[in-house]
Formats: sequence, C-alpha cells, structure tokens
Amino acid sequence: MANAPKTTAPAKKQESGNSGNLFASLAIIICFIIGYIVWQFVMGNPSNFIDNNPENQPLPGNYGGMVYHAGVVVPVLIGLFLMVWVFSIERFIVINRASGTGNVGNFVRKIQQLINGGNIDSAISECDKQKGSVANVVKAGLLKYKDVSANPGLDAEKSVLAIQKEIEETTALEMPMLEKNMNVLATLVSIGTLTGLLGTVTGMIKAFSALATGGAPDSAKLANGISEALINTATGIATSTFAIIMYNILTAKIDNLTYSIDEAGFSIVQTYAANHK
Repeated sequence: MANAPKTTAPAKKQESGNSGNLFASLAIIICFIIGYIVWQFVMGNPSNFIDNNPENQPLPGNYGGMVYHAGVVVPVLIGLFLMVWVFSIERFIVINRASGTGNVGNFVRKIQQLINGGNIDSAISECDKQKGSVANVVKAGLLKYKDVSANPGLDAEKSVLAIQKEIEETTALEMPMLEKNMNVLATLVSIGTLTGLLGTVTGMIKAFSALATGGAPDSAKLANGISEALINTATGIATSTFAIIMYNILTAKIDNLTYSIDEAGFSIVQTYAANHK
C-alpha cells in the first residue's frame, strides 16, 4: 500500500499527457480546416470579385478578394495564425489553473509566515484553499514536514533531504503540465516566417513569369504576383510576431510559478533545519 501513490501519480501524468497530445493533434487539424474554409468560402466569395467571378480581379478596395488571390499558401498561414491563438489561450487557462484561486505571491508569503510561526496545519489548510500546482507542491512538502517531525528519532540531515526530495518529485509531476504545448508555439515562430517566405517566392515567380512573356508584360498577372508575395510575407510575419509575444508572456508566467515553488520549498526546508538543529 505504501507504494500506491508512486504508481498512480505517473499513471495520471501519462493519462494527462495522452489527452494533451490528442488536443494538440485535433487543434492543429481543425485550425488548418478552418483556414481553408475561410480562404475558400469567405475570401473567395464571388461577391468579392468583378462580375461575381473569383477568376476576375477583386473589387476595388476589397481586401478579402486580394488575399484570396494570394494563393494556396494563404489557408496554411491562416491555420498557423489560428494555432497561435488556440494554443496561447489553452496555455493561459492551464497556467491560471496552476496558479490557484488567489494571488501566488500573497499565497507564498502567507505560507512563509505560517511556517515560521510553526502553524503547519494552517499552512496545509491554505494550500487546500489555494489549489493549483504551486499549492500541490507546497502541500506535499508540508505533509512530509509533518511526517518527519512526528519521528524525532530520524536524523535531521536525512529528514531535510527527504523533504527536499518530496518537493522535487512533486514539482517534476506538476511542471510538465505547465510546459506542455509550449514547443508548438516555439515551432510556430519559425514556421510562420518560413511559410510566409514560401508564399513570397511563389508570388515572385508569378511576377517574373509575367515579365518574361513576349511583348508587353501582363500587368494583371504581374500585379497578382507581387500582391501574393506581399500578402504572404505580411501574414507570415504577423504569425511569427504573435507567436513570439505569446511564447514570451507564457514563459514568464511559468518562470514566476517555478520561482514561487522554489521560494516556498526553500522556506519549508530552512524552517525544518532551523527547528531541528
């Protein structure tokens, strides 16, 4: 029975990982599907073009028709742009849940005050109220604190190591949940720019092919090629820019939670060491 927690925790972690992978796979597929639908049926709506014909030039000032004529790279870029927002929102929700019901900084300070005053049970109650990953790690450390304190025959140094190990193991279970899917955002930073460059190259190929025709250059084809190149470039840059901003914001939030966990864990260990010299 003593080994039960060690087997169930990884099982829950694996189950959470599988559900996270399923969400990521479905989100990517759905974003690309929505991107194609928006490009084909919204931007490619006949009402956006002269004589209601998508093969014709867009109506003057109609940006939807202009984007539609930017080529088949556009739905891919729209899908990537949607993915940035989907995964950013998903990470914000997960990280906010991990923070708990109250302000993490205030929670850590209150825990430190209770620990310094020897109110371990009150500190555990505060963890139950706070909830979230930070509270889970702190609670695990406090429970181990109570466990080793109830056995005065234990060596103080070994007890400190036991508390540290408990905090580290609980942190190792909680942190992957916070960092999951962050690699998707990091990848979108590069993919957005590269896909935009791909659209730029295809657009320039069309533009140069218009110049290469015999006689007078095809001005309409030349304009379409340059428009395709610029639109894809702008969309790719926008996708990468938002991905970088969201990635940095989310990374800062995760680092803040990690710092709070380290600060609370250090307080628990130091308090035990000071009281059991």
